[in-house]
Amino acid sequence: MLSNVKSSIWFALGLFALTLGSIGIVLPVLPTTPFVILAAFAFGKSSRRLQFLLEESATFGPIIADWRTNGAIAPRYKTLALMMMVAAIVASVVVSVPNYALVAQLICILAAAVFILSRPNRADKPKQQA
Repeated sequence: MLSNVKSSIWFALGLFALTLGSIGIVLPVLPTTPFVILAAFAFGKSSRRLQFLLEESATFGPIIADWRTNGAIAPRYKTLALMMMVAAIVASVVVSVPNYALVAQLICILAAAVFILSRPNRADKPKQQA
Protein backbone atom coordinates (compact mmCIF):
# COMPACT_ATOMS: atom_id res chain seq x y z
CA MET A 1 0.00 0.00 0.00
CA LEU A 2 2.74 2.47 0.98
CA SER A 3 4.74 1.68 -2.17
CA ASN A 4 1.63 2.42 -4.28
CA VAL A 5 1.26 5.81 -2.59
CA LYS A 6 4.95 6.62 -3.10
CA SER A 7 4.77 5.50 -6.71
CA SER A 8 1.69 7.67 -7.28
CA ILE A 9 3.42 10.69 -5.76
CA TRP A 10 6.50 10.17 -7.97
CA PHE A 11 4.23 9.73 -11.00
CA ALA A 12 2.32 12.95 -10.23
CA LEU A 13 5.60 14.82 -9.73
CA GLY A 14 6.84 13.46 -13.06
CA LEU A 15 3.71 14.60 -14.88
CA PHE A 16 3.85 18.01 -13.23
CA ALA A 17 7.54 18.48 -14.09
CA LEU A 18 7.03 17.29 -17.67
CA THR A 19 4.09 19.66 -18.08
CA LEU A 20 6.20 22.60 -16.89
CA GLY A 21 9.10 21.51 -19.09
CA SER A 22 6.80 21.25 -22.09
CA ILE A 23 5.40 24.71 -21.45
CA GLY A 24 8.99 25.95 -21.23
CA ILE A 25 9.58 24.92 -24.84
CA VAL A 26 7.19 27.58 -26.11
CA LEU A 27 7.17 29.98 -23.17
CA PRO A 28 10.61 31.38 -22.39
CA VAL A 29 9.64 32.17 -18.80
CA LEU A 30 10.08 28.51 -17.78
CA PRO A 31 13.37 26.67 -18.15
CA THR A 32 12.86 23.32 -19.85
CA THR A 33 15.98 21.39 -18.83
CA PRO A 34 15.57 21.13 -15.04
CA PHE A 35 11.93 20.12 -15.32
CA VAL A 36 12.65 17.44 -17.91
CA ILE A 37 15.50 16.02 -15.81
CA LEU A 38 13.21 15.98 -12.77
CA ALA A 39 10.46 14.27 -14.80
CA ALA A 40 12.86 11.55 -15.97
CA PHE A 41 14.00 10.98 -12.39
CA ALA A 42 10.43 10.86 -11.06
CA PHE A 43 9.28 8.50 -13.81
CA GLY A 44 12.27 6.31 -13.02
CA LYS A 45 10.75 5.89 -9.55
CA SER A 46 7.21 5.30 -10.79
CA SER A 47 6.87 4.35 -14.46
CA ARG A 48 9.75 2.76 -16.36
CA ARG A 49 7.68 2.94 -19.55
CA LEU A 50 7.25 6.73 -19.32
CA GLN A 51 10.89 7.11 -18.36
CA PHE A 52 11.87 5.16 -21.49
CA LEU A 53 9.53 7.20 -23.71
CA LEU A 54 10.94 10.43 -22.30
CA GLU A 55 14.54 9.30 -22.75
CA GLU A 56 13.86 8.21 -26.34
CA SER A 57 12.00 11.41 -27.21
CA ALA A 58 13.59 13.46 -29.99
CA THR A 59 12.80 16.62 -28.04
CA PHE A 60 13.74 15.66 -24.49
CA GLY A 61 16.04 12.66 -24.94
CA PRO A 62 19.21 14.65 -25.73
CA ILE A 63 18.72 16.89 -22.68
CA ILE A 64 18.46 13.87 -20.39
CA ALA A 65 21.39 12.10 -22.07
CA ASP A 66 23.62 15.18 -21.71
CA TRP A 67 22.78 15.41 -18.04
CA ARG A 68 23.28 11.72 -17.34
CA THR A 69 26.58 11.32 -19.16
CA ASN A 70 28.30 14.59 -18.31
CA GLY A 71 26.09 16.53 -15.92
CA ALA A 72 25.93 18.92 -18.88
CA ILE A 73 23.55 21.75 -19.66
CA ALA A 74 23.63 23.19 -23.17
CA PRO A 75 24.71 26.84 -23.41
CA ARG A 76 21.36 28.01 -24.78
CA TYR A 77 19.60 26.57 -21.72
CA LYS A 78 22.16 28.14 -19.40
CA THR A 79 21.58 31.51 -21.05
CA LEU A 80 17.82 31.14 -20.85
CA ALA A 81 17.95 30.15 -17.18
CA LEU A 82 20.17 33.13 -16.32
CA MET A 83 17.90 35.51 -18.24
CA MET A 84 14.89 34.22 -16.32
CA MET A 85 16.74 34.67 -13.04
CA VAL A 86 17.51 38.29 -13.90
CA ALA A 87 13.89 38.81 -14.97
CA ALA A 88 12.69 37.42 -11.63
CA ILE A 89 14.92 39.83 -9.71
CA VAL A 90 13.82 42.78 -11.85
CA ALA A 91 10.15 41.84 -11.39
CA SER A 92 10.66 41.60 -7.63
CA VAL A 93 12.22 45.07 -7.53
CA VAL A 94 9.46 46.52 -9.73
CA VAL A 95 6.69 45.17 -7.47
CA SER A 96 8.58 46.33 -4.36
CA VAL A 97 9.16 42.98 -2.71
CA PRO A 98 10.31 43.52 0.91
CA ASN A 99 14.08 43.76 1.30
CA TYR A 100 14.37 40.56 3.36
CA ALA A 101 12.57 38.60 0.64
CA LEU A 102 14.70 40.20 -2.07
CA VAL A 103 17.89 39.26 -0.22
CA ALA A 104 16.66 35.67 0.22
CA GLN A 105 15.75 35.55 -3.47
CA LEU A 106 19.15 36.93 -4.48
CA ILE A 107 20.96 34.32 -2.37
CA CYS A 108 18.94 31.46 -3.88
CA ILE A 109 19.30 32.76 -7.43
CA LEU A 110 23.02 33.32 -6.99
CA ALA A 111 23.45 29.74 -5.74
CA ALA A 112 21.42 28.41 -8.68
CA ALA A 113 23.41 30.53 -11.16
CA VAL A 114 26.73 29.28 -9.77
CA PHE A 115 25.51 25.69 -10.11
CA ILE A 116 24.26 26.19 -13.67
CA LEU A 117 27.42 27.94 -14.80
CA SER A 118 29.61 25.27 -13.21
CA ARG A 119 28.03 22.51 -15.33
CA PRO A 120 29.82 21.58 -18.53
CA ASN A 121 28.35 22.48 -21.91
CA ARG A 122 26.96 19.77 -24.12
CA ALA A 123 29.57 20.69 -26.71
CA ASP A 124 32.43 20.28 -24.23
CA LYS A 125 34.43 17.18 -24.99
CA PRO A 126 36.76 15.54 -22.48
CA LYS A 127 40.38 16.40 -23.12
CA GLN A 128 42.44 13.46 -24.27
CA GLN A 129 45.73 12.77 -22.63
CA ALA A 130 48.83 12.69 -24.83
